[in-house]
Amino acid sequence: MNGFAGSLARPEAVLRIALPLVLLALGILAWHLVVELNGIPPYVLPGPMRVARTLVGDWPALSASLLVTLVTTLQGFALAAAGGICLAVLFNQSRLMEYSLYPYAVILQVTPVVAIAPLLLIYLPQHLAVLACAWIVAFFPVLANTTLGLNSVDHNLADLFRLCHASRWQTLRYLKLPAALPYIFAGLRIAGGLALIGAVVAEIAAGSAGAGSGLAYRIAESGYRLEIPRMFAALVLLALTGIAIYFALALLSHLMLRRWHESAVIREP
Repeated sequence: MNGFAGSLARPEAVLRIALPLVLLALGILAWHLVVELNGIPPYVLPGPMRVARTLVGDWPALSASLLVTLVTTLQGFALAAAGGICLAVLFNQSRLMEYSLYPYAVILQVTPVVAIAPLLLIYLPQHLAVLACAWIVAFFPVLANTTLGLNSVDHNLADLFRLCHASRWQTLRYLKLPAALPYIFAGLRIAGGLALIGAVVAEIAAGSAGAGSGLAYRIAESGYRLEIPRMFAALVLLALTGIAIYFALALLSHLMLRRWHESAVIREP
């Protein structure tokens, strides 16, 4: 049965990879035809081949800016993941702390980062301001999902732990945290992309102020100079970076959950 299930899973996996690639190829072809048939100049809409050439030709500058943005994104994501999970554990252990602090976490989440970024750039060094924006937008999904996971433990299992006189630490370590793992990884997948968005917004704000070195700054700079192919090349790099972050976290989630959780276990027909 395992072999049969595996043989059924392989064609499905091929389709999940092939169909998006086919649609991507068709989209690029349509983009190329629109530009070529209508004679659109590159400063209005560059074709995919020109964007590819620009990406190769400007790779030294773009890769350096990409590294700056990527480092800031990963730092903000790491801080958000650590802070969100630790604070969620604190909330689970103390209702008083949850009732006191959770509303402020919500306020932090609903405040637009595009409005916060210029203020942070006034009061903080540029790198710290960009890092703070990446952390702000990535923090709440981790906190909210982890809190939900810790509070969604089966009451029967929690009662069993109490009957066995398990300590709060033992209940947290052996019951609540393992049961909350799917929620934690769901929050991390969301936070990874949001950290990149927060870093990009802050870098654009910094670029408007005449400072910056990240990839979003290159986009703003290219827009001011009407270097539209370079702008598209930087956008492609940002999109690929976001995709890579999401799939890396999705792979980590699959590896951690595949042997026991329903969302990752391959079902036999």
